[in-house]
Amino acid sequence: MAGGRNKLVAPKIEKCSKPGYLNDGGNLYLQIVKRAPAKPGEGPRKKVEGVTKSWVFRYRHRVTKKLIELGLGSFPDISLQKARDKAASLREILHDRKDPKVERAVKRVEERAKEAKTITFDEAATKCIADRFSGWKSEKHAQQWTNTLKTYASPAIGTLNVDVIDIALVRKVLDPIWNTKNETASRVRQRLEAVLAWAKVSGYRSGENPAEWRGNLDQLLPKPSKVQKKKHHRAMAHSKIPKFMTDLRSREGIAALALEFTILTAARTGETIGAVWGEFNLEKKTWTVPAERMKAEKEHVVPLSASALKIIKDLEQVKEGPYVFPGPKAGTHLSTGGMDAVLKRMERDDATVHGFRSTFRDWAADKTNFSKEVIEHALAHQLEDKAEAAYHHSTMLGKRRPLMAAWANYLA
Repeated sequence: MAGGRNKLVAPKIEKCSKPGYLNDGGNLYLQIVKRAPAKPGEGPRKKVEGVTKSWVFRYRHRVTKKLIELGLGSFPDISLQKARDKAASLREILHDRKDPKVERAVKRVEERAKEAKTITFDEAATKCIADRFSGWKSEKHAQQWTNTLKTYASPAIGTLNVDVIDIALVRKVLDPIWNTKNETASRVRQRLEAVLAWAKVSGYRSGENPAEWRGNLDQLLPKPSKVQKKKHHRAMAHSKIPKFMTDLRSREGIAALALEFTILTAARTGETIGAVWGEFNLEKKTWTVPAERMKAEKEHVVPLSASALKIIKDLEQVKEGPYVFPGPKAGTHLSTGGMDAVLKRMERDDATVHGFRSTFRDWAADKTNFSKEVIEHALAHQLEDKAEAAYHHSTMLGKRRPLMAAWANYLA
């Protein structure tokens, strides 16, 4: 019992029932207090006579010399050894000429602040998606983020504090799908990286981002190009498309008209089904797709051939609602799978809606003398040479008009 410490022994603590203080040394005391008598009406447990025992750390304020007591917990919940460990920590604070009571209060404030800045990965993902939502083109994009993270990330790390997520936990999400569903896994990784970056900027975590690819996961996982199988949209040979168009034009319904219009304009599915009447200028024979509906986020003006213009004029005679190609419910547009369903009914497994853009490009390259730049502009692709793109900006519409007319004639 060097230094006058560790004076108490367990049997004495258990046996003693006299109210007062038992000194263990080193500022540690066992306080024994007699229970107050039961009050009328209190339950039977309150009537049990005896004493309560608890640990206290006693010291005098360095300046005022006032005696201060800090509770360390009740006995036997806090054992003798645990009480001594707590007392040793407080003595170190005194040795550093600090006040244990003040330091304890500061620590509690810091802990409460830390708790206030603690959220789970799922909560961080929800907040991250909400913050990014206004910059996305549609609710569908947000739903895709939500669904992929809920399916692949949440089961492994959803309930964990976002600050504890490390490379091992990121790999726990990615490893099961990296080699078998790499395209999906790559999206999940990108979204993990974005959520964790958001959490760091928002003050919920610190340190490096364990979901980063370059200089991080690229050292542990095979490159996507090594495990990803390229999927190409099935494209019909351009020699077969005139006959296909004859069959398509014999079909009835909005979806069949939408598919014909999409092929005539070499448009993407989303551009067609989201088309509204205000985008068309029938006098100038143009369709202007606003930037927010384009993949490259740049406005695209489509010159309408006579065949494409006829479809729009015919639909205008019976229009209901804002969309040119309306869905079954009022105020909605045709679904993304509407044109796919037409191909399925036609039993065409040699083509996809998007694949007709490749058919158009192959035809234009093989059967016409139009330049590559004109063809790429017709597909709303961005030219790699920015100077060349700027030069062609004012002339491409005039050159694309005869291209689209030639395409319509070929399809007929």
